[in-house]
Amino acid sequence: MSQQRLQNLAISAPAFFGINTEESPVGMNPNFADIADNCVIDKQGRIGAREGWIEVSTNDVLESSRGIETVFEFTAFDGTVVVYSAGNNKIFTGTTTLTEVDLPENYTITANNWKIVSFNNRVYFFQSGQVPLVTEVGDFTDLELVVTGGTPAPSGNEVLAAFGRLWVADVVGNNYTVYWSDLLDGTDFNGGSSGSLDLTSVWTNGYDEVVALTEHNGFLLIFGKHSIVIYQGGDTVTTVDFRLSDTIEGVGCIARDSVQATGNDIIFLSDRGLMSLGRIIQEKSLPMRDVSANVRTDLLNAVKSEIFPIHSHYSAFDAFYLLTFPSLGITYCFDVRAPLENGSFRTTTWSGMNPISFTNIAADGFYIGLEDGLAKYGGYLDGTAPYVMSYFSNPIDWGNTSNLKFLKKFNVTVIGGQAASYTLSWSYDYNNNYNKQAFSFASSGTTAEYNISEYNTSAEYSGGIFVNKGSVHTNGSGVSASVGIESTINDEPFSIQTIDIHALLGRLI
Repeated sequence: MSQQRLQNLAISAPAFFGINTEESPVGMNPNFADIADNCVIDKQGRIGAREGWIEVSTNDVLESSRGIETVFEFTAFDGTVVVYSAGNNKIFTGTTTLTEVDLPENYTITANNWKIVSFNNRVYFFQSGQVPLVTEVGDFTDLELVVTGGTPAPSGNEVLAAFGRLWVADVVGNNYTVYWSDLLDGTDFNGGSSGSLDLTSVWTNGYDEVVALTEHNGFLLIFGKHSIVIYQGGDTVTTVDFRLSDTIEGVGCIARDSVQATGNDIIFLSDRGLMSLGRIIQEKSLPMRDVSANVRTDLLNAVKSEIFPIHSHYSAFDAFYLLTFPSLGITYCFDVRAPLENGSFRTTTWSGMNPISFTNIAADGFYIGLEDGLAKYGGYLDGTAPYVMSYFSNPIDWGNTSNLKFLKKFNVTVIGGQAASYTLSWSYDYNNNYNKQAFSFASSGTTAEYNISEYNTSAEYSGGIFVNKGSVHTNGSGVSASVGIESTINDEPFSIQTIDIHALLGRLI
């Protein structure tokens, strides 16, 4: 009897489509992953390790508080750059050293969920239940009350700087009115051309409440919890040109700080999942698809469980949108380069970093508010500590649902990650009891010409990229198999190129 030949069962571009925990794993595309933690999809379409964080602030001013819950970068007309942050019921300026600002006399801060905006060379601070604050003219470290003629501005939880005014909403006891300031004067909500808009007669599906405001393509967007109202003419609020342009029923925003402009779109969190405003306007029908469709149930369960404010971040450079759940220690990373066939974004998760807040820094990527202070996204350590990247496939049958597969050998090709150790996991037929085996790549090897490499050594491309190959002998059999790779990321980039499996096909089942 002749010996059966080994066949190659490849997983090319593992997790290229991101996580999918919604569809049945039976017959699922092997480019989906069941777990892709501490991962991003890199620009070459590979699953790779996220970057870590680098400490920025060094002085201890947060004591036992949650950490930096709000962070914002302001650039003045003269080019002065000031970073504001909030935590421990205090407001700080600075990066390396966090320094408390000067507050109005007898002013007490009771929470750190500020919405901070800049307008006409001043910085404004709004938060539910607090009299709003603004920087003094010419002094960015001294704050005063936003008061005109003895009357303070509305103590709204949401504020938007647009159309030459400040727009404020979500006031305690009145979350159905939008207020706007006088033209070019964010401190005056009582005189000039200031005014307000009562939405009780505008909501199309009964009672709603304002959660967030934004501007897009010259329109004022008012997000309720269950609907969206769109006004045109925000620059002409005192004329008939300021009028209702459109309403969108059945979908709204449930987290103020989830709203992010991506240049040609607005992304926000609703009670249906993560939504793209552009797609909603195009579809105009229910049920609406969401860009988090592949992780929708897990995402909405996280929304229900989160006890702290949900924050988000959009990075044009990294082409991702982050949505963080601080008390759960989970951050969802949505790759926004191009949607999948079903319209959803490729999704991975982050753990261990535990970001609380974010802001873009014009000269330095983006900053993260953490429990201990400010940090910068970068490097491949969380502070000084390594972290674990995990990839696990869904069960894969390679298009053959009838034959047993005897997995004999795994060949793994990765980019980077030299001198690191890894664990390969495999299981059969939907069993979560994984077999595990550690393996490592050589810490140094022969530098090869492009695309030529000795087995299990490193090859350096002309661009300085190391290609590493490793192998693991395995055993067992099943109709389908799940495969996982875990790597401790220790100050080096790492991404998975391919997983090639040598296998024997057995009898029909």
